[in-house]
Amino acid sequence: MKLFPESAYIQLEFNKIRELLANYCETELATMKANELRIHTKKEFVDTELRQSHEYRQLVINGISFPNNFVQKLSKELKLLSIPGAVLSGEEFNHIRKLAAVIENIFRWFDNEKQIAYSGLFKVISNTYYEKAIPELINDVLDENSQVKDNASEDLKNIRISLYRKRNELRRLFDKIVSKLNKQGYLAEIEESFMSGRRVLAVFAEQKRTVKGILHGESDSRKTAFVEPEETIELNNAVYELENDERKEVYRILRELTSRLSDYATLLTGWYTIVGEYDFIRAKAKLAAEIKGEYPIVVEKSGVHLVEAYHPLLLLYNQRTGKPTIPVTLTLDDANRILVISGPNAGGKTVTMKTIGLLQMMVQSGLLVPVHPSSQFGIFKQLMIHIGDTQSIEFELSTYSSHLLHMKHFMENANGRTLFFIDELGSGSDPNLGGAFAEVIMQELNKKHAIGIVTTHYLNLKIMAGKTTGILNGAMAFDEQNLQPQYKLLLGKPGSSYTFSIAERIGLDKNLINKARLLVDEDQFRLDKLLNRTEQDLRGIEKKESELYKLIKENEKQKKELEQLLNKEKHQQQVELHKEQNKIAVDRILYLKDMERKLKQLMVEWKKEENKNKVIKQMEALLFKKNEKKVVSKMEKKIDSKFSEVGGEIKIGDKVKMKKKPPGRNCDGVEK
Repeated sequence: MKLFPESAYIQLEFNKIRELLANYCETELATMKANELRIHTKKEFVDTELRQSHEYRQLVINGISFPNNFVQKLSKELKLLSIPGAVLSGEEFNHIRKLAAVIENIFRWFDNEKQIAYSGLFKVISNTYYEKAIPELINDVLDENSQVKDNASEDLKNIRISLYRKRNELRRLFDKIVSKLNKQGYLAEIEESFMSGRRVLAVFAEQKRTVKGILHGESDSRKTAFVEPEETIELNNAVYELENDERKEVYRILRELTSRLSDYATLLTGWYTIVGEYDFIRAKAKLAAEIKGEYPIVVEKSGVHLVEAYHPLLLLYNQRTGKPTIPVTLTLDDANRILVISGPNAGGKTVTMKTIGLLQMMVQSGLLVPVHPSSQFGIFKQLMIHIGDTQSIEFELSTYSSHLLHMKHFMENANGRTLFFIDELGSGSDPNLGGAFAEVIMQELNKKHAIGIVTTHYLNLKIMAGKTTGILNGAMAFDEQNLQPQYKLLLGKPGSSYTFSIAERIGLDKNLINKARLLVDEDQFRLDKLLNRTEQDLRGIEKKESELYKLIKENEKQKKELEQLLNKEKHQQQVELHKEQNKIAVDRILYLKDMERKLKQLMVEWKKEENKNKVIKQMEALLFKKNEKKVVSKMEKKIDSKFSEVGGEIKIGDKVKMKKKPPGRNCDGVEK
């Protein structure tokens, strides 16, 4: 991304974000990337880096360990590998072995499921491979303490066997000499020492000529002389020669190992880059956790749609001091390209501008930002900013001259891929003339479809924004009663500077205030007063909306509780119904069991009873009794339906039905 001026990243405090990110880096490559954090202009790069940061943060949130625990510096060793004849030490080879182990663990970590779930992180290693020959070559030569193994070569094995024997022989002989001279009282308290790698006796200075051997030196006090005994000179020489042979053989083995590993120099450099890349991604995830960063939507076209966006540095500061931070919500697109923010000084106009600019730079750098996840960021190819006093002593330019030079650059270079920020457009000159130039500048930037924010106190710019397509008014909320800024951006209307209100609140003489009012154009004064009243009315409406929203939420809560209660009651009714059905089923089962028992008894009687008709009648009575009752009941209901009970006397010829069968009669009804 092109920045104008070059110090724009400092004015928007992007350098402080770099410093915060670098503090979380552990490897030299990650630290270098943080200090030189790039702002990409290609959507695929931005998408990849944002997804990687988001995926690593999800690992941290879910407590999933990722095996990127390599922090050693290897740039020197890798450079030596590519130089013919270079030799690495055992410790340096051990660092390479640790690098190979970390890379192996990373490849093992990405099973088939994780390759899909964490595709952004997997992309880092997608173009390389793991080579097991590298740790095998090192393990064949070095032990776990980075020392060359005895069996690294046959010559080294023989040298070390000989050296072991000679050292034992020297130790036994030397101990014998020490014991002898100790009895004679020639040795000092320390008895022995080492000088130039050779074992010597600590002899009292007055006895140094008595002990035969080579004098290697004396103590600082001159009371002790260090003598190599004559009997051990040849053995010491032999040990020295063997040690020298050992060093030469070890050097040869390490040089050969370096030569063999040089074939993998490019692969190892790639591995080193990978662990640095994962460390950089981890640092971005940690920064996101600190600033409560989220993964927003990124689109190719220019524009910003911010929902509950916070300035990350202000958010951190307020968290430490316990102050609340007010978020920004706004949309700038092709329909509303330029936002003109007005309102009182120290109301948050510049902070709002810096919030949007800094978040845009962070997103295009692949950093998660403190916004609602539904926020949307476009891709811009250049960012222009003009904030604060730009007076130039070096070029003998006034504030306004420098201001116009910046505006000239804006108008000449702005396009549909430009995001710009101008603080106090037109200031530094006569209000009428400066305001006229400011209108021209805004018209030109609007015509070039550049997207940006302008802050101003000029009335003509507020009026222009209200009637020009593509330009939108905005105001910073202000509590006129308590004379306190609320740092909240309100879209769709201009804001008042509250000049006279602030003067009254701070206790300025009313006569002076009235004189100032007389000097102000009546229309402008009435407009400013109208803006004050409108803003305060809007505060009241917002308060009522908030109360209404709470009531709606409370109603929704009660509705949900009532639905839960009704569902619980329905469930209870279903349970009772099932219980009743189960009871009927149990009664039927008991009836059938009783029927089965009686039938078995009848079967026994059938076998015993000679009069089979008697048993048959009992069976019929048992089996068909219930059915007969049902038939009789149905017939009675059918007959009853043809009659109705009426009052009066019974006459001859009336068709009647007797409620109760008369004794001795065999009919249900008679005609009279």
